[in-house]
Formats: sequence, C-alpha cells, structure tokens
Amino acid sequence: MAYILGIESSCDDTSAAVLQDGLLLSNITASQAVHEAYGGVVPELASRAHQQNIVPVVDQALRQAGIEKDQLSAVAYTRGPGLMGSLLVGVSFAKGLATSLNIPLVDVNHLHGHVLAHFIHTAGEDYNPPIYPFLCLLVSGGNSQIILVKSYKDMQIIGQTIDDAAGEAIDKCSKVMGLGYPGGPIIDRLARLGNPLAFHFSKPQIPGYDYSFSGLKTSFLYSLRDWIKDDPDFIQHHLNDLAASLEKTVVDILMKKLLQASRDLKIKQVAVAGGVSANNGLRNAFHEYARRYGWKIFIPKFGYTTDNAAMIAIAGYYKYLEKDYCSIAAPAYSRIDM
Repeated sequence: MAYILGIESSCDDTSAAVLQDGLLLSNITASQAVHEAYGGVVPELASRAHQQNIVPVVDQALRQAGIEKDQLSAVAYTRGPGLMGSLLVGVSFAKGLATSLNIPLVDVNHLHGHVLAHFIHTAGEDYNPPIYPFLCLLVSGGNSQIILVKSYKDMQIIGQTIDDAAGEAIDKCSKVMGLGYPGGPIIDRLARLGNPLAFHFSKPQIPGYDYSFSGLKTSFLYSLRDWIKDDPDFIQHHLNDLAASLEKTVVDILMKKLLQASRDLKIKQVAVAGGVSANNGLRNAFHEYARRYGWKIFIPKFGYTTDNAAMIAIAGYYKYLEKDYCSIAAPAYSRIDM
C-alpha cells in the first residue's frame, strides 16, 4: 500500500493532498486573499503566506486522510514552473520531510499536474479518465497551450500563446472596466447575464496551433475608449454585454485552434485543464463541440481547475510507481517547457 503526499506552492495557493494507491483521501488548500487589494499576486507576500500555511495545511491533509506521517511512502512536490519564492517554500518543506522520514522525493512539473488532474479519483465515484493519446487545452492566467498527451510523462506542446495567455487577457480587460482581481470569475458571472453577440472584438490570425491574445486586449481597450467618448457611463450601461462578448471572443479563439488540431491529428479524446477551465462559457463550448464533432470530452471538477495538491499527488504517484525519484539537490525552477 502506497501513500503519497502531494505539495503545491507554485503561486498563491498552499495545498497538500494524500493519495492511497492512486485514490484521493484528502486535498486541502489555503488561498491568499491579501493579493486582491493589489490587482495581482505580489511574490513577496505570497512566499510569506506559504511559510505560514505550509505546516497546518500538511497537518490537516494527513489528519483528513487518517494517517500518520510515518506511513507515507513518498513526497511529491511542485518543482516548477512558478514564482520562485513560493516554490522554494514547498520545495524546502518537501525535501526536509522526505529526508526526515527517509522516503523518496518525487518532483512534478506543475503543468503536467494540471493535465493529469483528469486522473484524480475518489472512493465511490465513477472513474472514466482519458485514453492516450488525447489532446488537452491548458488555459490559465499564465498559460494557453494545446498539448498532445501520449502518456503521463510524454506530453508535447503543439500550440501555445505567443504573447498574453487567455486568463491574463481576461484579467486585464476586467481591470480596464474597473471590476477588480481576479477578473476571470467576475467576467464569468456577468457574462451569464449578457448578450455574447452585442459587441465584436479582434480575433488574430496566427498560423498553426499557436494563440495570440494581445490584439484582443488592444481591440477591447480602444473600443471602450471610443464608446466612452460618446457615453461616459458606457461600461456601466453595457457591463453584462461587454463581459459576454469578451468571453465569447476568447472562447472562439481557443476552440478554433483546438478543433483544427483535433481534425489534423484525428484525435477525438479532448480535455481541458487550468484555471480558465472553470469558465462556464468554455465548458459550454466543450459540450457543444462534443455534440457537433463527436468528441469525447473531459472537464475537471471545479476544485481541480485551480492550483491544488491532488494533481501533484497523482502525477507523483505515477512517477513513484516507476521509481522515477528526484535528487534532494535538484533546484526549483521558475520556467521550463513541458
């Protein structure tokens, strides 16, 4: 029987999870509200909060799983990419705990974790993960990628943003409208009340499977500037329609390239992951494309869309089974390809 402790601290969420032979027993996350006042994550504040949260979060994860730390078989942790100060808190704790217990240390690529969130399962629920190979659209505040997933350790980025990520563009447009941070959930909520065809914004023509969202952001900004000249309260008068139209434009851009990849590679197993996968407009588009093009789709539970340790634990579990351990000397990294 193998118990894996997963630790995630790549950005502003401190999270710990415990798996028993691939079955999720606990998944605890402490979020940091302190960044809301600054309109984005402040790295120094994030790392300090991780230091405060890491011990109680791990303790609660073990308690909820009903095990003692001495029963752990390995410690899996996010080695990168992410904010270096935040990563170092989780990395240092994981190394210290694994060394003290004399158990293996397993490093996990944060982006691999998001993709493998589809393989998380708990007792008493249906388990129907993707079958390799499948395509995964990974969309978040920092990433917009189409990934060809051939196995848990063989993932190839076939398309990615050449500038802003989808989530980043949404956050910036939300900020322009004075809606606060993070903008994604706010835009999602308002879009449900608006007309997605009310306004039209720029859709870039980028070759291949790559994305670009900087043009959309600029188009949105300049359009607002012109409309506000005629009506200083234009944003308030059209808030819901602006949110719905912005969301539709982003979703259309994402889905067009994903459909192209699916057709070219003849793959109809299609998944979505990352923070933006919580967006209802994107989820609805996945269901529509499944109906229209015969896709078998995989959409994560809302709890697995944002950063969480369950995804790190499942990725670490597969590496543990193959004894793919990590040296204690391995440093954290802030950037890396898949």
